[in-house]
Amino acid sequence: MTKTSIRFFKDKEVRAIWDDNKEKWFFSAIDIVGILNNEFDYTKTSNYWRWLKKQLKTKNSQLVSDTHRLKMTAADGKMREVDVFDSDGIIKLAKAIPNPNIEFLDWFVYSEQTIDGQSKKKAYQFFESNLIKNNDIGKTKSLLQIHEYIFGGLYSFAGKIRTKNISKSGFMFANAMFLDKVLEEISNKKQNTFELVVEKYVEMNVAHPFMEGNGRSTRIWLDLILKKELKKCIDWSKINKTDYLQAMILSHNDSSKITALLKNALTDKINDREMFIKGIDYSYYYEEE
Repeated sequence: MTKTSIRFFKDKEVRAIWDDNKEKWFFSAIDIVGILNNEFDYTKTSNYWRWLKKQLKTKNSQLVSDTHRLKMTAADGKMREVDVFDSDGIIKLAKAIPNPNIEFLDWFVYSEQTIDGQSKKKAYQFFESNLIKNNDIGKTKSLLQIHEYIFGGLYSFAGKIRTKNISKSGFMFANAMFLDKVLEEISNKKQNTFELVVEKYVEMNVAHPFMEGNGRSTRIWLDLILKKELKKCIDWSKINKTDYLQAMILSHNDSSKITALLKNALTDKINDREMFIKGIDYSYYYEEE
């Protein structure tokens, strides 16, 4: 499992863990309760959470049964079992707390706002999270983690490999029957040169492992690979939307145009938050009709 802490909401630390079996992120219940209550004294928050669980049990609330127990690093540095929730569980938890932090609900609970608008907020946050293990970057596992992170609670299939065939503009993406094998082959491909990284990116686009959200997730995945292998990333603001979309369509047979576009937009500003945020904005803009 991948364990870390992240800057979750207004720079509040929340412990997170990736469960390989369930293929999703889980977040510390106590840390989330602190945000929902605007209370960041750990002892007070722990006591409140224990009290709330008892209240919910008396009401036979499904929320308690949805709680998982996983080991996370405690304040004393030791690994201890704590209650955790996935993204859907956080939404249920927010509804169970009297007078929850309204700002947090606006930030996390999706109500009438668009999927793009809400997932973009989480994509922004991803820059500071450092969630992905270095050794997993470029593997399918890291792409699942990205997708589940930014779309968790929005799509029921967040972080899940599709089981249905899909197509776009007459192009059929990888057959779902063989998708696991295709993704394994892509994961194992070399990525130590720019050309090999782009080849891997193009093949992942053809695989299109998710029902929705492939482009937005895979562009982040691409930047992580470039950052790890070449200490570079893409300045997406330099790539025209029409040029990009046409190049990606052509890449199914000829990747030279997308390779040239990406190469001309390379930058070494890999730790520049403004560059990353701008890249997310353009990435989402590419998906707009």
